[in-house]
Amino acid sequence: MAHPYPIREIARQAGLSEATVDRVLHNRGGVRENTAREVRQAIEDLDRQRTQVRIGGRTFMIDIVMQSPARFSSAVRTALEAELPALRPAVVRSRFHFRETGPVSELVATLDRIAKRGSQGVVLKAPDVPEVAAAVGRLAAAGIPVVTLVTDLPGSARRAYVGIDNRAAGTTAAYLVGQWLGDRPGNVLTTISRGFFRGEEEREMGFRSAMRSTQPHRTLVEVTDSDGLDATQRDLVLAALRRDPAITAVYSMGGGNAATVDAFDDLGRECAVFIAHDLDQDNTRLLRERRISAVLHHDLRQDVRRACQTVMRAHGALPPEGAFPPATIQIVTPFNMPPVAAGPRDGA
Repeated sequence: MAHPYPIREIARQAGLSEATVDRVLHNRGGVRENTAREVRQAIEDLDRQRTQVRIGGRTFMIDIVMQSPARFSSAVRTALEAELPALRPAVVRSRFHFRETGPVSELVATLDRIAKRGSQGVVLKAPDVPEVAAAVGRLAAAGIPVVTLVTDLPGSARRAYVGIDNRAAGTTAAYLVGQWLGDRPGNVLTTISRGFFRGEEEREMGFRSAMRSTQPHRTLVEVTDSDGLDATQRDLVLAALRRDPAITAVYSMGGGNAATVDAFDDLGRECAVFIAHDLDQDNTRLLRERRISAVLHHDLRQDVRRACQTVMRAHGALPPEGAFPPATIQIVTPFNMPPVAAGPRDGA
């Protein structure tokens, strides 16, 4: 496991003892594979952040804790690492704690470990449940500011929320569905990864309210508890389509969109309008292939930059400032995709 870093540096990045890291690096045994994987991940993270480590200035170690499909957490990691140079002269170092699904108790245990070992801040995407709010309170009591990302925990001691106005996003989706379906009959499938993510809940409330006032003749058919993962999403969507042959549009609030498209194809059904969120790898491909109609997108780089700035302000490194306004919602179609997402043109 070749690397140029002192054991102390790797241990700090991994949140492990120097003795444990030493055993892993020298294959001395007595270490679980999960721990060895954390050491390897720490070295990979240091490699990516190596240029930042050399920059003079104050160093902030921030923990990024997310429950989301890998395609989205990967997009957040990329956005954060792209923003690191813009945060100079401060140096922001990051530790990543990503999971796609799992019991709330494991997520709480991760937050409690961070509170115990210390951190300059936590950027958090997590379910809005009392156990998580309590863990955020313990972090705040330990002097560790928490910034929620994409989905909020308003009843917690979090310092700030960064992301879009999710209720407005749901209303926007309803407007697009109404405009594109017009007088065409049909019901709308709404897909949510889990009911305890406040961001998705707010999108659903905005969508349902707008649909009720502007298109009351359409039935909304909900699919939930897929964690936004294709493996579970496909079967849930297939079952919904079989139950309701009138479904002709989709508003996806929680991902798993490739599986949703496949389910329509498997049954030979047409999806006239498909509104999704975020230009992740899957949605970029589906949009380019005209399999989805539009993506409600926002600038993740701006979100993570604001999150890091909030942490710096909490430690007095930046002057105080009021709450950030919600991120701007961009309606992205196959015809206005950002250059990075658009990729090469057909035939190029």
